[in-house]
Amino acid sequence: MPIHLFTIHKFIKRLVFFLGVSLSVATWAACPTDAAIDAYVADFAARRISKGFGNDISAVDAECAKKKLSSKLRKVLGDPVGYKAGFTSVALQQRFNVDGPRWGYMYDRDMIDILAVVPAEFGARPLYEADFIVVAKDAGLADAKTPLEALAHIEFLVPFIELPDLMLEGTFSGNAMVATNVAFRGGVLGQEIPVVKSQAFLDALANMTVVMTDENSGKELGRAKGSALMDNPVNAAMWLAQDLKKNGITLKRGDLLSLGGFIPPQPTKTGMRVQVKYIGLPGDPAVSVDFN
Repeated sequence: MPIHLFTIHKFIKRLVFFLGVSLSVATWAACPTDAAIDAYVADFAARRISKGFGNDISAVDAECAKKKLSSKLRKVLGDPVGYKAGFTSVALQQRFNVDGPRWGYMYDRDMIDILAVVPAEFGARPLYEADFIVVAKDAGLADAKTPLEALAHIEFLVPFIELPDLMLEGTFSGNAMVATNVAFRGGVLGQEIPVVKSQAFLDALANMTVVMTDENSGKELGRAKGSALMDNPVNAAMWLAQDLKKNGITLKRGDLLSLGGFIPPQPTKTGMRVQVKYIGLPGDPAVSVDFN
């Protein structure tokens, strides 16, 4: 190689290295500061609209924000109890312009499993969502190769109405929502459903019809098939367990895994009694919540 070409070649390599380092530092620097995290937690505790961390936050910085926020939210929401998947349905991915599922942390203080009567204004922008939970039996869920194999690592299924709070001002991106822990605030748990380790049970999960109704008015609020969650809710559980493992998180027995919304979330109204029924599972289980 001629000397001048060799010199140019070295220069280009150094330039690429320099730019790479600079970009890396810039990405790190864009992660919200501790002061910004504390300001958001203060808004969250006060249940008021927040500016969050910017609507144009990148996916990488959103994950950084979520991780920093996770320990701070314990002061408001209590002890960690599991993890929630978001954007597991195509409808929600399209609505928030994300290219796949994301996840956030769940805490126990606002998880209700009996006499579910909740203020309609439980948050700054309170919503209800037809959801579903699996209770992990062990860490093997992250290594399951098929949905049928995954059932052996699931303790129970639980009907679930998530009560998220989209407390960001104006319109916002999916990344902005991820940065604020995928809008988790709490939810209502139904009765545990025993797992049957069979193909028929898997088929029932995919083919069930999830119907959301306002029992006081008799109005149907939405319906979807079980397959709306990544073709089968167990697929969503596998994705969540695998992504947690990639991020250095090992599931333990009793961890709750919220699998995402079958139907886009809707705003609460005083006087509603929202019921979500899972038609096609044994006994057509249901869960409900009153908003006062």
